Amino acid sequence: MPQKKIFLNESEMPSHWYNIVADMPNKPLPPLHPGTKQPVGPDDLSPIFPMDLILQEVSTERFIEIPDQVQDIYKIWRPTPMMRAYGLEKLLDTPAKIYYKYEGTSPSGSHKPNTAVPQAYYNMKAGVKRLTTETGAGQWGTALSFACQQFGLGCEVYMVRISYDQKPYRKFMMNTFGAEVFASPSNRTQAGRDILALDPTSTGSLGIAISEAIERAVGDEHTKYSLGSVLNHVLMHQTIIGQECLKQLEYAGDYPDIVIAPLGGGSNFAGISFPFLRQNIVNGKKTRFIAVEPASCPKLTKGVFKYDFGDTAGYTPLLPMYTLGHNFRPASIHAGGLRYHGASVLCSQLLRDGLIEANALQQLECFDAGVKFARAEGIIPAPEATHGIAQVIREAEQAKKEGVAKTILFNLCGHGFVDMQAYADYFEGKLNDHFFTNEELTANLAEIEALQPA
Repeated sequence: MPQKKIFLNESEMPSHWYNIVADMPNKPLPPLHPGTKQPVGPDDLSPIFPMDLILQEVSTERFIEIPDQVQDIYKIWRPTPMMRAYGLEKLLDTPAKIYYKYEGTSPSGSHKPNTAVPQAYYNMKAGVKRLTTETGAGQWGTALSFACQQFGLGCEVYMVRISYDQKPYRKFMMNTFGAEVFASPSNRTQAGRDILALDPTSTGSLGIAISEAIERAVGDEHTKYSLGSVLNHVLMHQTIIGQECLKQLEYAGDYPDIVIAPLGGGSNFAGISFPFLRQNIVNGKKTRFIAVEPASCPKLTKGVFKYDFGDTAGYTPLLPMYTLGHNFRPASIHAGGLRYHGASVLCSQLLRDGLIEANALQQLECFDAGVKFARAEGIIPAPEATHGIAQVIREAEQAKKEGVAKTILFNLCGHGFVDMQAYADYFEGKLNDHFFTNEELTANLAEIEALQPA
């Protein structure tokens, strides 16, 4: 009987995170101070991050050791299983071999604790008492709530209003782990009040929630800010996913032709792809890497590569990234974790250099793919994860058309067990695809021209 699951022992867990900056042929451009347009230094970031994380953010070392205390907490759910998707392969009648890394076994049900735990650890080491953060669908907020509880830190979460309303059980999970959760935009910050003055019915965005969380952090010397995606150190922490995959596929006697993952800010995609991308860069492998974004927030496929703020209010440094403009307001789709106006600096540079690909998919195709996967494999995927599955199905069908037995690997980044309202809306015909005009997509880009360095 063929083997379904590929496990690793705890002794085989990665001991280091992988930093792709060391191997990138073109290093990422530096973040800039919005006033001076000069590169920001560690001291510029110290009001919101502890120095250990700042040093990781700017590091060019190839591997950075994972602290023992972080490893001990990782062992609650790591190493995570890799599965062969025999059921999906049969359903699609494809010659492709499909593998998925299942990150839904974590305490939050997603990949997010892979970075939440080290971020909480380094803040604890620095004497921080509380962390603030934003969350879209609630996966990141849940992960940081769990991590803060492990290290005795308070946690304050600003949850995008549309997800706060759509996903009440995510809020309850965060409360259970000890966090305070507020719908964003809120009246607790100036950034939130400014948005509500303009639009009292605002459904929010990750950019707005980031502004609120940062504002709260800089206003209290005992509080720091924590981000679940986008930044270099966050993506680096997630590479334990791909490193485990390398070992698991070695045990399976296989290697991927295609690696696929959804992309909101970039941590999910980076986590599974960067260790394999290193093999392309260093050892000449030919794997394709496909980042999948929602068509309702298509920064990689419709945005521009420019310096832009990572948040709506303009509190962050200017980041060089593919962006739709920091005031872009995405449609209120259920995949809240993907509703972000920009892509990470690292993923943006890699796309610019042609080392990765990007595709944008509509949510109805994604939910259809999620239902197919659930019926074939027995796991209900999170709405974000369905984007990767939809692209896998496209690639598997193309393999069938070509008669080629390609090997496809994707990251099943989380389960959808607390996202069932999204599936209810899908089955009841309440969901629609979202189409933007070129004018709507570019409306916020003109204002960022003034942010560009000379």
